Formats: sequence, structure tokens, C-alpha cells
Amino acid sequence: MAALIDKKVCEIDQRGCTGATPLLRAAVNGHEEAVRLLLEQENVDPDSRDTNGATPLQWAASRGYERVVRLLLEQEDVEADNRDKEGVTPLQSAAGNGHEGVVKLLLEREDINPNLSDNDDRTALEWAAAFGIEEIVKILLENEDVNPNVSNRVGRTPLWLAAGGGKEEAVKILLERKDIDPNFPNNQGQTPLWIAAALGREGVVKMLLERENIDPDCPDNSSKAPLLAAAQRGHEGVVKLLLQRSDVGPDKQCRLAETPLLCAAVGGHEGIVKLLLEREDVDPNHPNFCNRTLLSYAAEGGHEGVVKLLLERGDIDPNRPSKKNQTRLWWAAEGGHEGVVKLLLERKDVDPNRPGANGQTPLVCATEEGHEGVVKLLLKREDVGPDRGDKIDRPPFGGASAMRAPLKRKGSTGRGWEEERAKRAREEKRRRSVDKMQEGSNGEEEERGESEEGEEGGESEEELEDERMGDC
Repeated sequence: MAALIDKKVCEIDQRGCTGATPLLRAAVNGHEEAVRLLLEQENVDPDSRDTNGATPLQWAASRGYERVVRLLLEQEDVEADNRDKEGVTPLQSAAGNGHEGVVKLLLEREDINPNLSDNDDRTALEWAAAFGIEEIVKILLENEDVNPNVSNRVGRTPLWLAAGGGKEEAVKILLERKDIDPNFPNNQGQTPLWIAAALGREGVVKMLLERENIDPDCPDNSSKAPLLAAAQRGHEGVVKLLLQRSDVGPDKQCRLAETPLLCAAVGGHEGIVKLLLEREDVDPNHPNFCNRTLLSYAAEGGHEGVVKLLLERGDIDPNRPSKKNQTRLWWAAEGGHEGVVKLLLERKDVDPNRPGANGQTPLVCATEEGHEGVVKLLLKREDVGPDRGDKIDRPPFGGASAMRAPLKRKGSTGRGWEEERAKRAREEKRRRSVDKMQEGSNGEEEERGESEEGEEGGESEEELEDERMGDC
């Protein structure tokens, strides 16, 4: 290269198709002598950029070439905090890739701002914390200018990122700083403890709970506390750690009136259900906004172990209906969960004929869904009415002809259902007659009501997402 430069047979600062100059290419590949030689030339720009906006210093820093970085930093016209098109600085590149020596070199510069963020609002400390690069975290925190509580656009701090990623050593180093706020939430109200609990980071949860100023019961924006988040996702070890705290509410509800116990039942997390049921301050019959309890959700999900645990208690009501009048047996029959149906039918206080809001009994529902095993179990009960239909005039076996012959109980003629249908037809005729007379006077009021409903608007996206846990 020296010979080519001496003979002046090449352009010293000529760019290739990616915008890279000879100096930039030498820096990318860590060729120290080539970089030194090129920097001695008068027409070389030490801050030349490629098409992505990256400089020689940034490339050398990202790849950990300390000597090349040192050579470039010795140039008076090199900008140490230059950003590429993604807003990334040399310090962020070095920190994110774990190059300790380069980070130290850059922090020695007075013109370096360690708190600069990239286009995604991430600082060098956030990069290092998110990837769990402990030594870089330690080096950065030793710098007085570094803000340990800086948050990105979604409110995530270095501690939050390290906690969520389960980077225990990075969390430990961050918590050694007295000015670290362990309760700083993101934009969704989730603290470092909340996200660690939700993701099952037991080691991180344990470290955070050792902080005197930690709030172990701090809920997010939807009122879900760390215990509920852990129970919902089945993290039994985290649940145990949280339940050891006297300042954690084991029955604390979220805005949908759901408790940790109910959420554990929804997921069929038997171990967590057992832990919570051992507490005297937990209500096993607490309903959510749909008036459904944990037994209802466990039955719907077919979680036999959870159902068995609950039915062993003397304070569980097996017939409590939801807002739409579905019982635990109804949900189990609808889902075809034979084991759960069998457990419920063994209870003498279970009503096997109680219908849902549409008039469907567990038998009608199981027949409609084609759950032959459930139908057989129900028909073994002498108090199950095989002729009882639903509100749309379907008998139990009207929608499942293939099941009708082998499953229809002896003595079931269908006459009971036909009489009921005739009675309902007469009632419907009378109702229509009354409605017709009132139509004129009520029309104006109905139109006004519909207008007001349209102005109010629908539910927010956040509310709709939270309601996915279960149907009322």
C-alpha cells in the first residue's frame, strides 16, 4: 500500500459501491499499519462514512480493534460521538459487543456523552444491560456522567432490561448503585420485579426482593401485581418467593376482578393452585367480572388435577353460574372433558340439568358438540332429562342424529320436548302481538338510544386484550 501511495497511482479517499474509503476498509478489517499510513496522508478524511453512515471509528469500535480505535482517537478532527443512520455511536457499538478495552478508551474522551441514545432510544448502558455484559455495565457505572435510571421510549431502564432478560450478574451490579430505582416502571406500568416475575426469572426476583425499597406488590396499568403475573404463567418458584413476603396480597385483584388463584386455575397450574389454597387469606369462590370462579375456568380447560383439588374443599359451590348462566358442568360438557364431567357428576349437589343462557343443558351442549363420552356419562344419571331441549327448540339429540339411536335413554319418547315447543310457540305469538302494539310508541326512543350508543364508542384495545382470558 505504501508503494501505491508513493507512486500516486490510486485515489487516497476514493469510495467503493458501499461508500467505503480505503481508510474505512482498513478499519473494518483491523489493519493497524494501513490505518496509520492512511492517516498520515493530507487528503484522507478520518470521519468518512459509508452508505449506512458508519465511520472508521465506529467500525473499529464495533469489532473491538483497540489499537485502531486509539489511532483514530488521536486525530484532532475525529468526532468520537459520531452516529450512523440508526443513531448508534461508537461507544454503543463497543458496549453492545462487549469490547471492554474500547469502551474504556472512549470514556477517557471528554467529548464523549455516555448517555446518548440511538434511534430506538437505547444508551450504551442499556445495550450492555440487555445483553448481560457485566464488565461493560460495571465500567459504565463507574463513570459519574452515566445515568443508571435512564429510560427508553417505552420506559425501559437498564435494570428493567437486565431483569427481563434474566441477566443476574448485570442486575447484581446495577443494584449495587444506591441511586438505582428498582421500582421504575415502563410505559405499561411494569416494574423490573413485575417483568422478572412474569417471565419466571427466579434469581432476579430473589435479588430484587432483597432491596429494602422494593415494592413487591406494585401493579401494572391493568392492575396486575407481580404475583398474579407469575401465577398466570405458571412460575411456581417465583410464586413461592412472593408469598413469603408479608407485604404481598395473595388475593389482590386486577381490574377484571381476577385473582392470582383464578389465573393459575385458568392455566391449569396445579402446583400454584395448591400453594394458594393453603392460604387462609385466599377466597376460592371469588368471581371475576364475568361472575366466573376458578372452578369454572378449570372445568372449561379440562384441568382435572385443579378441579379435584377444588372439589376436595368443603367451601366450593359446584353449581355457581356465570353471567350467562353456564355452570361448571356446562363448561366441562361443552369442552368434552370427560374426566372433569365425571368428577363433577360424583357430587350429589351438582345439578346436571341446569341450562345456560340459551337454554342448553349440559346434555344438549355435549350432544351438539359431538362429545359422545360426555353424553354417556350424563345419561348414567337418573336425574338427567333426555327430552329437555333448548331455547331454539332443539331436543338433545335433534342436532346429532348419529348419536340419537345408541344414546337415547329407554323411555324417552320426545313428547316432553314437543309439548314444550308448542307452549313456547303460543307464548311467542302473544309476545309478538304485544310488541306490535307498542312498536309505534317505542320506535322513537329506540332510535335515540342507538344514536347515543354510537357516540360512546367501543372498548379500547387494552380492554379487549385482557378479556381474551375467558368468555363470560
